[in-house]
Amino acid sequence: MPAAAWVTIVLAVLIIAAAALGLIRVVFHLRATAATLDGVVAGVRVVADRTRTVPTVVPSVNASLKPVRDFTEAI
Repeated sequence: MPAAAWVTIVLAVLIIAAAALGLIRVVFHLRATAATLDGVVAGVRVVADRTRTVPTVVPSVNASLKPVRDFTEAI
C-alpha cells in the first residue's frame, strides 16, 4: 500500500474518532438535560397541585362546616 493510502486511513480514523467523541459528549449532555427537565416537570406538578383553584375545594369545606352553620342558625 502506498504511503498516501496510509495517511488517508489515519486521517479518516482521526476524523471519525473526533466525531464519535463529540457525539458521545452530546449524548451525555442530553442525558443531563433530560434529568434536569424531569426535575423541573416534577416541580411544576407540585406547584400546580398546591395551587389548585378554590372552587374544587369549596364544596368539601362547606360540607365540613355544615354542623357549625346549623348550630349558629339554631342560636
